[in-house]
Amino acid sequence: MERTQAQDVRLAPWSEGDFELLVRHNSPEMTAHLGGPETHEKLLDRHRRYLGLDDGRGGRMFRIAAGPDGASAGIVGFWETVHGGEDIWEAGWGVVPEFQGHGIAGTAVRLVVGEARREARHRHLHAFPSVDNPASNGVCRKAGFTLLGEEDMEYPKGHWMRCNDWRLDLTDTDGAGQQA
Repeated sequence: MERTQAQDVRLAPWSEGDFELLVRHNSPEMTAHLGGPETHEKLLDRHRRYLGLDDGRGGRMFRIAAGPDGASAGIVGFWETVHGGEDIWEAGWGVVPEFQGHGIAGTAVRLVVGEARREARHRHLHAFPSVDNPASNGVCRKAGFTLLGEEDMEYPKGHWMRCNDWRLDLTDTDGAGQQA
């Protein structure tokens, strides 16, 4: 059997040295479904927030390491938020163009599901990809999330977008989120 990049995916805790990966994610191509590129100052703020999540209480961000050399393939993580009056984890991810199409995002999201489940803090993990982002919606489906419907969300502040609300029950250890 041929080995795929998705078989060699690991999560590395977000570190000070990962800022350049965040800069790579700030391209028009990578932010097309997120309101476009951010300013350098906003990226620095985001980087600081990601670093601040490493205590595990407010979530966690990771660099996606792929292949035998652990190349930086993208970003994935989860953080605390309130949605529909419920405290939840929200997940987000992005894979840089040269690593897209190899199942890396799906593998990384399934790994993050396991991390969120181990926190045992919230029952649900949600993801809110744009309805116009078939790749991220496919990742949700393959990772075992259930589509609850569409809604309008403000992200980033001042930019409204139509999103799908995908939810995964973290207490269901035999079903959703355990697919390979």
